Amino acid sequence: MRNNNQERTFRRDPGKLLSSAVMLFYFSAFLLLWLKDFAWQAAALAVAVPVMIWLGVNFLPRLFPADKLLLSLTNFLCALGVLVLYATNPAYAYQQAVYYGVGLVAMVVCIYLVRVIKHWRIPVYLLMPVSLALLALPLIIGRETNGAKNWFYVGSLSVQPSEIVKLSLLLIISHFMSRRKFLPWLIFAVGCLGLLMLQKDLGTALMYYGVTLMLYYASSSNLLLTGIGLAGGAGAAVLGYKMFAHVKRRVAIWQNPWSDYDNAGYQLVQGLMAIASGGLFGVGLGLGSPRTIPVYHTDFIFAVICEQFGVIFGLCVLLMYVAIIWRGATTAMAARTSFHGLLAMGATLMIGLQTFVIIGGVIKLIPLTGVTMPFVSYGGTSLVSSMCLIGLLQGVASLNEDDLDEDTRLAMLGSEEGMR
Repeated sequence: MRNNNQERTFRRDPGKLLSSAVMLFYFSAFLLLWLKDFAWQAAALAVAVPVMIWLGVNFLPRLFPADKLLLSLTNFLCALGVLVLYATNPAYAYQQAVYYGVGLVAMVVCIYLVRVIKHWRIPVYLLMPVSLALLALPLIIGRETNGAKNWFYVGSLSVQPSEIVKLSLLLIISHFMSRRKFLPWLIFAVGCLGLLMLQKDLGTALMYYGVTLMLYYASSSNLLLTGIGLAGGAGAAVLGYKMFAHVKRRVAIWQNPWSDYDNAGYQLVQGLMAIASGGLFGVGLGLGSPRTIPVYHTDFIFAVICEQFGVIFGLCVLLMYVAIIWRGATTAMAARTSFHGLLAMGATLMIGLQTFVIIGGVIKLIPLTGVTMPFVSYGGTSLVSSMCLIGLLQGVASLNEDDLDEDTRLAMLGSEEGMR
């Protein structure tokens, strides 16, 4: 009888079964790495990573209603980043594991903010100047990296403000669009895009612009203005190509990376060679030559995954992102208010567009831009902000679940009254 009950529980809750499989996978993977050189750090991560997955998937839903499948997929990708980084450079993995833990806390904070705050008018007006000031900091105290000046440093800690501001961007434009106030969100979005253009951070500018435009269409269904926005975006892309030399180089190596193999095209060629050398099933965890790719731990971590685990595994990773986007879209459509629907849709679009931009660049589908692979690439600001996006999405999902439970309760009360 107990076995039948357990089977019914797993069928009703696919996230629970998936989380158990994920924890076993990572325990085994880190255990294999420990057997390679008997480093205590690998043994510690073999315990710590499954524990964080359990906290993220099984413990958090006890605090509030949650989408366990979405949590399982998110935590799998976060843990995958820690695993691949340990297999290539353990020092990065230790820091990423800490960021993973911080990201879980930040995700919970974002969930509660969405659940608790009923009126966003005052927080949104406070966020607007703070976000613009934060986004302007790299222009004042930042350092230029790969042609873009989008970072600043606090001691030894590097901060990318655009990763933080994209959260406030979603809150601000969702608030004003849901209330049909055109001018405030437009001014804020243009200000953000202008600062990103000054930083020469065109990859992030593309995400900001794309998400804003798609949310505008979702909120207004105005095809004419959306088309004008698309045309304007295309014009801005052409202008950026003509203005910035590093953009011209990226387009040139996208067209033919072998033409400048020893310089600008080197990392793209090495990434493509890594994917090809992995074949269908990969060369094995910790094997291969990932360090031949200059930015293997950030922009090109998808190439490292394909080299070590194979193209089939890489496709499975892509399907996980597709599943996250699907769950996000269904959450947005089920939202009871336009603000929460736009917020959930914006978080989903931000994750989906960022994934397309970076993986599309790595496999030479589109010109490469300097953004990270959500949840997986090395970087504290990137990982924490990605977890916050999931927190916003989970916050809306939990409100949807609350509404569903209330509707069910009212329906049951109505049925009881009818029977009387």
